[in-house]
Amino acid sequence: MTGRASWTSEARASGLMVLDATEKGNHPVYSKSDGLIEQEIVGDSLAIQYVLNQVRIVAKTDSMTLIQGETGTGKEVIARAIHDQSLRNRGPFVKLNCAAIPGPLLESELFGHERGAFTGAFAQTKGRFQLADKGTLFLDEIGDLPLELQPKLLRVLQEQEFERLGSSQTIRVDVRVVAATNQDLSQLVANKQFRADLYYRLNVIPIILPPLRDRAQDIPLLVEYFVTKLSARFKKVIDSIPEEVMRILKAHDWPGNIRELQNVIERAVVLAPDSVLRPALTELKQMTKQRSAAATRTLAEAEREHILEVLKQTDWLIGGRDGAATRLGLPRTTLVYKMRKLGIETRRSSRVRSVQQKHDTEPPLFERAAASGLPTERFRAVANF
Repeated sequence: MTGRASWTSEARASGLMVLDATEKGNHPVYSKSDGLIEQEIVGDSLAIQYVLNQVRIVAKTDSMTLIQGETGTGKEVIARAIHDQSLRNRGPFVKLNCAAIPGPLLESELFGHERGAFTGAFAQTKGRFQLADKGTLFLDEIGDLPLELQPKLLRVLQEQEFERLGSSQTIRVDVRVVAATNQDLSQLVANKQFRADLYYRLNVIPIILPPLRDRAQDIPLLVEYFVTKLSARFKKVIDSIPEEVMRILKAHDWPGNIRELQNVIERAVVLAPDSVLRPALTELKQMTKQRSAAATRTLAEAEREHILEVLKQTDWLIGGRDGAATRLGLPRTTLVYKMRKLGIETRRSSRVRSVQQKHDTEPPLFERAAASGLPTERFRAVANF
């Protein structure tokens, strides 16, 4: 079977999937097209292919990009792919996890400091923005950025300039920023935990990564990829995977997403006594949810449900900066087409209705003028004219 691990007649009889090294050249996992798969972006499901298509388009621009997704979905991998496909790929790719550094030190990490700027500052130090000049700065866990630093970050994003701690000299840079979060930033904005202006500045191009449970068809490819990578790393030979193992792996919910799957495969490779992959499945079996109608829904049903959910979040507002089309990363006309195709009827947003109701319930012009003590003759004259 081209582009997949092979099932020989003997393997079928024994319930083993054999990893055929001769097929690796044409396998989606081993393809080097676009330089994307080199960064471990594995899968041929529509969900991940849609993301990859967004990456190809966005990478050629310098637009601010916000990658959103659950923990373990590969946000840093996508950020690296954007950099590698961009015109800045010869420049540096600099990473900073905003949640991993205490607030008082984060400003120095971002902007740098002069010697003597604070206790322990024994030498001038460049910050991540300056280190990323002519390249890309990846700000992971941006939702954990302290509120007091957010105006300073906003200024750099808008003006591409800043001052080091302890200095009044302005430094200009040319940096493309890609941010990522596993939090709902719009909810943080509503809770006054994140600045609205910074959110809108970051959310120019949103890329939403699907959780692994929504791309179960990619699990065999991911398993093959990790088995090949890790068996080479640990110098072990793993050439077959029991069918029952693959079935359970595909049925598992994977709350830790790709990172959890990688850890399970690594543990199985390390502990494998022979060439057959046999991960400890007891825990996975206990956690695996029973198949339901929701688990066997079609792609169209899943897409329809997702669009409906986003429409509800935006109060059925389709266009505009806060509309559903922007959140889905689609042109307005494309979303309208998809809605018609999926049988989703358009509804008037309550924002539009409230404006219309206000207009309908307002008293006539003459009554409002009279109530305000203004002479109505000139209004009548204009109306009669």
